[in-house]
Amino acid sequence: MFKSNLLVALCGAFALSVTSGSAFAAAPEFQPQKLVLKNIPKPTGPAVKLFNGKDLKDWTGWLGYRDPSLTYNAGKAKPIGPGGVGTIFTVVTEDGAPALRVSGETWGSLVHKGNYANYHLHLEYKWSGKRYAPRLDAPENNGLLYHSHGKPGAVWGTWSRAVEFEIMTGSVGMVVPVGNGLRVDTSVAHDDTLIDPKQRYMFGAPLGSAVGNTANWNVENNVNADKPVGEWNTLDLYVFANHAVHVVNGVPVMEVWGICDKASEKAPCLPLIRGAIQLQSEGAETFFRNITLEPISSLPAIELAK
Repeated sequence: MFKSNLLVALCGAFALSVTSGSAFAAAPEFQPQKLVLKNIPKPTGPAVKLFNGKDLKDWTGWLGYRDPSLTYNAGKAKPIGPGGVGTIFTVVTEDGAPALRVSGETWGSLVHKGNYANYHLHLEYKWSGKRYAPRLDAPENNGLLYHSHGKPGAVWGTWSRAVEFEIMTGSVGMVVPVGNGLRVDTSVAHDDTLIDPKQRYMFGAPLGSAVGNTANWNVENNVNADKPVGEWNTLDLYVFANHAVHVVNGVPVMEVWGICDKASEKAPCLPLIRGAIQLQSEGAETFFRNITLEPISSLPAIELAK
């Protein structure tokens, strides 16, 4: 899910430093890095296939607005609601093997019925090149959302509250807290080549944060490691408690910790340590395959390449 420029503008009145982390102005300038993944944990139990290759009986669908351009400014319009399995979300054969197809034409979410903590999730995805309004001229877009919880469509009438491992051409692995007050911490540098809030993950940088639906709505990936449209990409998500590592085609691009959620504006931000897996439909046809999850008891380490 990619925040619209309209939403960023609306949030502009918020202070850029919204948490106890380092002020945005104090963040160092981003310097390119080559990161490697070390100490990859061994599974502590058998793998679970989230996609069985036959049907979507283990998933539930939710659809947003008939006109996706209303998503961030719906007014009195109502989302479609439960549905999409068999239409927007289907099982097909792609490159000779079963795949989960997300059409992208109507925005929405496909949520797995499981509730998971402390795992390594692996999947493969690719774009077909088909895009739909209102993102005909925008990068292909989707998302892997983890620690999903709460009511379907609670966020912009379209998604469940969650932490997003962004799947967007040029930004795969970016982190976006999905939902008011949902927060993540990470190591943040300033990158003037980005849209606001111009935050990019840099290993070893000072503490920074992203908070759902504020001016600090995201932190961009460390590096773009995705392959061209039409080629299969591999994503690995390592989650332990409220700490996560995002890996794209074997390259670590993001680490977040302190994942927490607020039940209300005045409530404390409580650690978010488990939830469902959610896939988005957001304007681009996407194929997923080999979606597996295995339990782990630790996270891999990110290091600078020597």
